[in-house]
Amino acid sequence: MLLACLGTLGPFAIDTYLPAFQGIAASLNATPAQMQQTLSAYLFGFALMNLFHGALSDAIGRRPVVLTGLAVFTLASLGCALSESIAVLVACRALQGMSAGAGVVVSRAIIRDMFAPADAQRVMSQVTIFFGVAPAIAPVLGGFLFVHAGWHSIFWLLTGIGLLLLAINARYLPETLHASQRQSFAPRPLLRSYADLVANPRFVALVFASGVPFNGMFLYVLSAPEWLGTHLRLGPTQFFWFFGLTISGIMAGAFVSGRLAGRIEPQRQIRHGFSIMVVMSIVNVVLNLLLEPSPRWALPPVALFAFGWALTVPVVTLMVLDLAPDRRGMAASLQACVASAANGLVAGVIAPLVMHSTVALAFTSMGLMCIGLAAWTWVRRRPA
Repeated sequence: MLLACLGTLGPFAIDTYLPAFQGIAASLNATPAQMQQTLSAYLFGFALMNLFHGALSDAIGRRPVVLTGLAVFTLASLGCALSESIAVLVACRALQGMSAGAGVVVSRAIIRDMFAPADAQRVMSQVTIFFGVAPAIAPVLGGFLFVHAGWHSIFWLLTGIGLLLLAINARYLPETLHASQRQSFAPRPLLRSYADLVANPRFVALVFASGVPFNGMFLYVLSAPEWLGTHLRLGPTQFFWFFGLTISGIMAGAFVSGRLAGRIEPQRQIRHGFSIMVVMSIVNVVLNLLLEPSPRWALPPVALFAFGWALTVPVVTLMVLDLAPDRRGMAASLQACVASAANGLVAGVIAPLVMHSTVALAFTSMGLMCIGLAAWTWVRRRPA
């Protein structure tokens, strides 16, 4: 439960305040571009510090990095709650993003520190279930607080969550990295270790296999206002059907992944997951080419695609960490950084280009999945 909460804090803090965008803008006399900076600052800080959280945890231990990250997150959330200008809010959001990633990255390293491969897969699957729940609950809770208590209450909630997690982790989170396994944080050895990982084609391929297919589904999340509202003619209160089905797909896939841990070979499980994603991508493209847009047939393929992704990602993530057993924190950092960069590229460049056509969305989703499939095929044909 502790690791699941740490792993979902970052995504939860992204989505909670989104329903209050217009209210915050009106309250602080901010332009839409300035409000967008509150999101960009968070994502940029999150991606930047992802490179360092894991390496720091390899050097000084997992526990100090997690606790420090939670303390900074709590203070940053307090700063957001007390903000009276857009500049202060942007700065505090950047600090939130820089600190929230500590839990996401280090929790993965802790799981592999503590558990053998099969058990680690089960725990990673459970964390993935919570990862799917957080984005669904966050905007609903944020919207409720905004309507009934104002936008400041959203950040007071995040302050309270940060403080609670800090207290609980200070009491119960163990140190899982033995002193004999700690690595130097000196710049030259650190950069050399980063370079060795990046130069490892197997590492890069596994990171692409786990991170890029996610964007085949995430593309629809980013395009939801246009796709659901304009193309599928759903009202704002009906968006729940898409998010509910997709989150259910993630949760079901993660649950099945955990049940299969130790029962079938990891490569076979990954093959099953990619098979589901390939079939659903083809079905999605064919339906969009032949039929008029309708939520009856448009939503299920995306949800089943999410099921296939969640079936594979716990296994592939553990394979990434096992490539650097003495630098698991660094491996988790690089994996998270690449995933964040891919998410940013899809959000800022790809989604705006294709969201105005359901056919373009379907083909782009398939293309992103094919990048991950090609990466996994390369790994499978070259045994370690």
